[in-house]
Amino acid sequence: MTANSNRFSTYTTTSVGTGSEGKKDDQKKDMWSSMLDSVASGKRLPEKNLLVLGGSVDSQREFLEALSSNDGRRNLDRTNQKIPPIANSFALGYTYYNVLDADQEDILARISLYLLTNPAPSFTSLISPLLTPQSIPNTLIVILLDWSQPWLWMRQLREWLLLLRTVIMSLSIECKETMEETMLAWRDRGRTGGSVNLDGTGAVTSEGDVALPLGAGEWEDGLGLPLCVVCQNSEKIDYLEKSQGWKEEKFDLVLQYLRTVLLRHGASLIYTTPSLPSPLPTLIHASLGIRSLLKRAPLKHNVIDRDKIVVPPNWDSWGKIRVLRDGFDVERVSEGWSIDLDQPFPTVRSEGTHDPSQQAESSANGTGEPEGSAVALYEEQVQDTSLETLQLAQGHQDTSRLEVPSVDTQAFLANQLERLEQQKKADEKAGKDNSFTQSTTDAVISDHIGPVQFNVGGIQVDADDMVQRLRDHQAYRSSPEPQMDDESQLDEGTAPVDTDTLAKFFGNLMNRKPTAGGGVTKT
Repeated sequence: MTANSNRFSTYTTTSVGTGSEGKKDDQKKDMWSSMLDSVASGKRLPEKNLLVLGGSVDSQREFLEALSSNDGRRNLDRTNQKIPPIANSFALGYTYYNVLDADQEDILARISLYLLTNPAPSFTSLISPLLTPQSIPNTLIVILLDWSQPWLWMRQLREWLLLLRTVIMSLSIECKETMEETMLAWRDRGRTGGSVNLDGTGAVTSEGDVALPLGAGEWEDGLGLPLCVVCQNSEKIDYLEKSQGWKEEKFDLVLQYLRTVLLRHGASLIYTTPSLPSPLPTLIHASLGIRSLLKRAPLKHNVIDRDKIVVPPNWDSWGKIRVLRDGFDVERVSEGWSIDLDQPFPTVRSEGTHDPSQQAESSANGTGEPEGSAVALYEEQVQDTSLETLQLAQGHQDTSRLEVPSVDTQAFLANQLERLEQQKKADEKAGKDNSFTQSTTDAVISDHIGPVQFNVGGIQVDADDMVQRLRDHQAYRSSPEPQMDDESQLDEGTAPVDTDTLAKFFGNLMNRKPTAGGGVTKT
């Protein structure tokens, strides 16, 4: 019993010691994991999203090349990193690029680009998953327009904005609340006298600076996401001026329409030219809240140079738009644009069908647009003069694009057959009239001139007589040879042959003998 009372458990002592050491190891592991997590989070790249709408496959590639500087691409080649491919040939395309700092060493952010070229309603399901409460504050929408067809800009803008509205209406309540907060923050970014710069940093204000309130026509139709419109290939402005006779008034009119419309959405506007430097990267990166830690690139507005236009967000106003060119009705255009955005998507024109109820609401201009539409007003003032002949032929029909309706094959062939028969009858009638007229004319001329003669080898030949002989000879040669009938052939075949006479003739020939002089004597 005594031995049993003095026993102690070595397992208990060891287990207690092991537990304390295990706690220390766990603390060390927690410390290292927290340090590693902090380092990893510090090196994690900010994710930004660009939703690029419009343009073609090639123009979207040009936009990416203009956005990602050549220095960044040379840096990728130096570090043996492959340039990410651009997959935008079908439906919703995707690519990405890294935004480098001024020293081309540090990566400031990674921008993911989602590319869409066609505003089809079926693509709304592809855009909706991209807009989440986490991605909305870091997303910018870019709409691409091309100077090759400036007369279609207002219609293209309306189609894309109606598509975006359809997508936004299908989002969750949480996403819509996030969009409202984003728009409230965007109304103060970059505003004159405001406390926030365009890139989201704090602005240095003096005592006399006061933030300007919203003016007329500003932020009337906020999308919930920041918007930037890029008009590519501005070098074609000179082509429009030389080939279609555009004047400065027409270019200013196009700019006033764009600025008035984009002012309602708080959007920015920029003209770009391929292979020429532009403030496009600065505008896009600042709108996404990406700023360089080494060099701050200032973004200045420009509404003077017609091929280098830059209108930052929250800078424009109705007063500045009126100053550009007198006579522009900014109130009418702004109200007309609100009418255009109230239409259902897809629009009647884009579908190619016309509802009788919507036709009743159409304006008297015959374009199928509602009364007071800014799109109809714009297309009435900005037209493609190369289609002027087509417009005169079609009257009040839609002439913004060249369309030929197809006809049933059998109906087309039946119509052509009827035309060919009519043409054949007309040709036959014309031929008869011409032959009668020609013969009459020839007779008159022959009587007036008389017989025509010419000298052939010293012999006077009558030309008319010679021509007649040639015709008779040609007719004789072309006529078939006469063939004997069977009865005449039988009669000739049954004629008697005098065999005695023939035998006597050949016998005399055999009895003759040659003479010495070569003659033949009869024996």
